[in-house]
Amino acid sequence: MQSKLDQLKDEIITCCKCPRLVEWREEVARVKRKAYKDQEYWGRPVPGFGDPKARILVVGLAPGAHGSNRTGRQFTGDASGSFLYPALHRAGFSNQAEAESRSDGLILKDMYITASGRCAPPDNKPGPEELNNCQPFLEREIEIIKPKVIVCLGKVAFDRILKIFSARGTKFSHGAVYALSPPSLRLRSGQAFIIHPSSLLCSYHPSQQNTLTGKLTIPMFDEIWMRAKTLLET
Repeated sequence: MQSKLDQLKDEIITCCKCPRLVEWREEVARVKRKAYKDQEYWGRPVPGFGDPKARILVVGLAPGAHGSNRTGRQFTGDASGSFLYPALHRAGFSNQAEAESRSDGLILKDMYITASGRCAPPDNKPGPEELNNCQPFLEREIEIIKPKVIVCLGKVAFDRILKIFSARGTKFSHGAVYALSPPSLRLRSGQAFIIHPSSLLCSYHPSQQNTLTGKLTIPMFDEIWMRAKTLLET
């Protein structure tokens, strides 16, 4: 019998709600980048992955055209992942620092990684309606996993979380921590469910636009994951 999380993953993978994204992700998978011409691209929406009992939920932006859209796993096979996973390994959240494919043996500990948008968008910019189409997937992941801490990688992820929770005086800035509204009742598709996280932690996204310019450095990123550990104990 499938778990609720596995059922949700199946729904995500088969989603075709956004014609522009469907066309783009499939074109990229068909044409391919020269460096990966002999590889089979995933070319579908990318589900979240990690520890189903995680206390930390990490929310990114969307799959990279030749990263997750190729490998089928969040932050896998691109420069953002090459910056993210070594940091998670140093902090003890993963068993290895490399993330190249779904079969590379990577295991996350106490962490689940997902995204605001599930399909690779042109120019890495999903539209508002496209993000809205993915929003129920994010809500259901939170409902199922019940994380204590949410780490937002970038402002888009930050804004998406604040469409679900309320928090006073919130403004995105690297390292900022906000207390989310206490577990409360919310309506989804006419059904009530309990929402659980207590802390929202903000980080710049580990894209090359930030890491190559020095906007996000290794020490800055390491501090985020140390802070996440501290929040688990509060």
